[in-house]
Amino acid sequence: MGKVLIAGAGPTGLTLALWLTAQGIPVRIIDEHGGPGTESRAMVVHARTLELYRQLGLAEGVVAAGHAATRMQFWAEGKPRAALSFGDAGAASTPYPFVLVFPQDRHERLLVQRLDELGVTVERDTALTGFTDTGNHVIAQLRKADGSEESVTTPYLVGCDGARSVVRHRLGTDFEGSTYAHLFYVADVEAKLPGPPGEAQFALDHGDFVAVFPYDDRGLVRLIGTVRDERAGRADSLRFDDIHQDAIRSLGISVSTVNWFSTYHVHHRISSRFRVGRCFLAGDAAHVHSPAGGQGMNTGIADAANLAWKLAAVLHGQAGAGILDSYEAERRAFARQLVDTTDRVFTFITKGGGFAEFVKAHVAPTLLSAASHSDHVRAFMFRLVSQIMVGYQDSPLSQGKVGQVAGGDRLPWVQADGMDNFAPADAIGWQLHVYGNVATDVTAYCSSRGIAVRTFPWTAAHERAGLERDALYLLRPDTYVGLATKDATADTLARYLAALAG
Repeated sequence: MGKVLIAGAGPTGLTLALWLTAQGIPVRIIDEHGGPGTESRAMVVHARTLELYRQLGLAEGVVAAGHAATRMQFWAEGKPRAALSFGDAGAASTPYPFVLVFPQDRHERLLVQRLDELGVTVERDTALTGFTDTGNHVIAQLRKADGSEESVTTPYLVGCDGARSVVRHRLGTDFEGSTYAHLFYVADVEAKLPGPPGEAQFALDHGDFVAVFPYDDRGLVRLIGTVRDERAGRADSLRFDDIHQDAIRSLGISVSTVNWFSTYHVHHRISSRFRVGRCFLAGDAAHVHSPAGGQGMNTGIADAANLAWKLAAVLHGQAGAGILDSYEAERRAFARQLVDTTDRVFTFITKGGGFAEFVKAHVAPTLLSAASHSDHVRAFMFRLVSQIMVGYQDSPLSQGKVGQVAGGDRLPWVQADGMDNFAPADAIGWQLHVYGNVATDVTAYCSSRGIAVRTFPWTAAHERAGLERDALYLLRPDTYVGLATKDATADTLARYLAALAG
């Protein structure tokens, strides 16, 4: 079979390696750096990511290591203007009804540890210097720390190597978009904060922006904000004391220690292709966008899960190579929408001028305050931010609709009579869910194909979730619905899967 070569050992590459390994696909993961990053801007792990991690047996460890924030406080002109509480808003939608604050550097170390436990070691100080796609495989050139070079043959190459991706540059795909004019900073500090422990804070003051993320109970905090005026032109020499701290002081934050501080520019770009032949792009190599909503790292992790099961299906001979085209079709469409949306939000947040300041100080807080008092609006906002609304209804892999659930939808989460329909199956793979009764020919067919059949006694909770009694919901390995049908026969399943086998 050969090992899938993954270039880049950030969260996207590590998750891809974990998902492939869990499905019996050998991998080789390299990274040009000597170790995991020590400074990180990505802070938030959303509910959908935790659901994907749950299939790897990782979710509970990540939650235990992180800091759950169920409330977000918004400030303007030195006053708390609005608060959004997500705990109850997401309780009916996911096992993880919160925003988890878990810095990327800690996150990466946990993923590396789990990969080590599975017998896969990240090859550090190893750079991808070139590659050739022959049509039947990829031949890649690697340069190691000692300067020696190695030629590697791999069935597939996946570039998870960040915004300056070597893989993307070598493929020659466009990276459409631009760079924001503002300079941003990130600082790891020890501080005393206003409000309840673990509450995330966001402030807007005269064009300044700062986000505050407590990430443990000892007063450790990450600050992310803007550097304005002439100081933005000397990024290399800036220190924390040099930045304009009106927004920080307006929150009543008292910083006692600065552990580290760095500056960076933010881009919003998307690659014109996510797949070229046997080469793929995922995570920041494929798309970068503003930090609005904390979507970047989570989107890369979802890329990895989406691509991993499709590569596994092809390499195990369970699907034709054509299924790999659906990776770009599904993930690029979402990334395009995300880049556009976060760009609009971030442009508004960082915009200066009298009218913009008035809107941020008065209009936006009023709308947020109104939203915080509406259960429906809060629930919608949580589903939107947490990526549990992401779906692939237009994908060539999505078929049918029964009740309110269609092919391409994320399966609705239901916990009823002590049964959690998101509880992981014994192995990552296709699953058939039936809420009610299932015919014996269907179970026999699924058994012959290695598809787990999971039946749940019909309840009113399933009906409220939009599921239909006795219907067949065939779930892809990433737990999105592939096929939803009332025609509950083995022949229906066979026709769908035969089309995938191509």
